[in-house]
Order: sequence, then structure tokens, then C-alpha cells
Amino acid sequence: MKIEENIFKKVKIDEEKLIKYGFDKESKGYKYSTKIMNNSFRVDIFVSKKGEVLGKIYDLNLDEEYTNFRIKDVNGEFVNKVKNEYIKLLEEIKRNCFKEEYFVLEQANRITNIIKEKYDIIPEFLWDNFEGGVFRNKRSSKWFGVIMNIDKSKIIPKENGEVEILNLKLDNDVEKYLKIRGIYPAYHMNKKNWVSIILDDTISDNKILGLIDISFKNSDVIGEWIFPANQKYYDVIDAFEKEDKILWHETKGILKGDIVYIYVVKPYSSIMFKCEVLETDISKNNDKRKIMRIKLLKKYKRDEFNIEKLKKLGVKSVRGPRRITKDLSEELKN
Repeated sequence: MKIEENIFKKVKIDEEKLIKYGFDKESKGYKYSTKIMNNSFRVDIFVSKKGEVLGKIYDLNLDEEYTNFRIKDVNGEFVNKVKNEYIKLLEEIKRNCFKEEYFVLEQANRITNIIKEKYDIIPEFLWDNFEGGVFRNKRSSKWFGVIMNIDKSKIIPKENGEVEILNLKLDNDVEKYLKIRGIYPAYHMNKKNWVSIILDDTISDNKILGLIDISFKNSDVIGEWIFPANQKYYDVIDAFEKEDKILWHETKGILKGDIVYIYVVKPYSSIMFKCEVLETDISKNNDKRKIMRIKLLKKYKRDEFNIEKLKKLGVKSVRGPRRITKDLSEELKN
């Protein structure tokens, strides 16, 4: 990869900033010239309208182009000094005249912005040696998408070239998706329910968004909690007799849409209410503790889910907010 391609890999030109920096606008792009190495070398930088950067260095003493810094096997103090000066200039231009982007290809960045706007999620770049970003569901922490930079040959044999792909988790019947042009068996993921989509506009943004919605739904595991309620301090039974929405102290990790089961302590010692979290992070009367708004979905009979039954389903006690067990979740749903 050329020096310029590596430096300007994930950026987008800002025409106004280019002109302000000193670039001259031409029919095919923008041009800038400056001198380095105590004015003994001239650097010409050309930026196309698409943001492609091309640079040349000229030795003014010899009146010819200097190319040694591009030759892999040519080293030496002077060559490295010229190369470092050139890289320093390119980094400065990048910093002052370009906008940082998450990915290389335009569609990859458009898709990222769509996910950001719809789900309020940005890609996580987890490893330095991994050319890709992970989209993680805030509720479950599960991955629902991965955009990565790979060589095309890894998903299409006998074809080469750098591409960016989007991996999505759909369903076990992936064969129906693989019939669509631009969708391939997943690279680096379980091929039973994941697919790879090349982000080269073969498939429209809208069609990809429909598949993202499927993958997001598969990752969107709703949190289920038990919250204890003490009638001595707050009569939750009476509160739900009067209205179906009440405020409650929230706990770390709970999210809008989660399900909360209210366990009323002695003398009931039983789950009596099923609620949905409507809103979180509510402040009330300068209380430092966070408040959430919950809505009543269902009432249970007093002994339907008493502590003895809860113990059999893996919940030994309810001393504070906690997640429910798998067995209890299935029983409550039944």
C-alpha cells in the first residue's frame, strides 16, 4: 500500500479547509506545493475530488523527481529523513483538511451513520490488529453487525482487491439470502446463521437496513429483573390500584424496554407484578439516585410465585434488584 493510501485511508475531504490551507482548485481536484529539507526539495500534493491523494517530491538541486523514499529496499539516514518529512506533511494536511471517517468505503460509512441514527450505536474498534468495527446491542451486549476490511479473495475465490464487508446474523435458513447478488457465506463467523455483504453498492442501503433490523432483533435480548418491595416504606399494591404507571428506583444496567417483576416481601413473600421499564435516568427532587418509570403489565395471585416456588426455580432470596434465572423466566412466560 502506498504511503498516501495508508495515511488517508479513512478520511473525507473538506473543500473549504483545503482552500484555507493553501490548495489551489483545479478542474480535476486540488493542488498544493511546498518545500521541505531546507528548501532543497519541493513537494507537490494533488487531491482528487473523490479524496484520492497523490504526492511527488522533486530534488531542486538536480531538477528531477526524487523517488528513493518509495523503494522498499533503499534505506539510509538521508532517505528516511526525506520520507519522514513527507509523512509529517501528509499527516498535517490530513489533520487540517480532512474529516475522520469510521471506514474506507462510502457505503460502509453511510450504513454506519444509519445505524448510529436509528439505534444510537457506533462501531467499537476492539483490537489494534483487527481492521474492523463491531456493532453491539446496548441491552444484551451481543454483536449484531461487524464491518471489516478484507481481501475479496477470502469470500470470492480467484478475485482480489481490498473490500469492506458487513457481517450480519440472520437466521438458520441463510440459503435464501445467499441467492441475492452481493451476499456471501459469512467470513470469520458461523456460516449457519451469519452472512457477509460486500459494501460496494451492489445492494442498496435500504435493503441492507432491512437485514440489519433482522440481525438487531436477534441480538435484542430483553433484560428481566426482580425488584423487592417493602410495604412498610411504599405500598406498591395500593399504588397499582390507583394507576398503572409509577416511579421506581432503578439499578445499574437496566434499560428501557426491560421487564421488572416486583417481589413484595413479608407477609406476602411473592412476585405480584410484572412491569415494563418505560423510561430511565429520571431525576427527582435533587435525589442523587436515579429513578425509572415502570408500567404495570400483569398481576399475579399471591401464592402463584411465592418464595418456595422461586427457590425451586433458582432464586434463593430477593434482597435487592437482581436478574432472574432462566428457569424462572420460562415459568413466568408460561
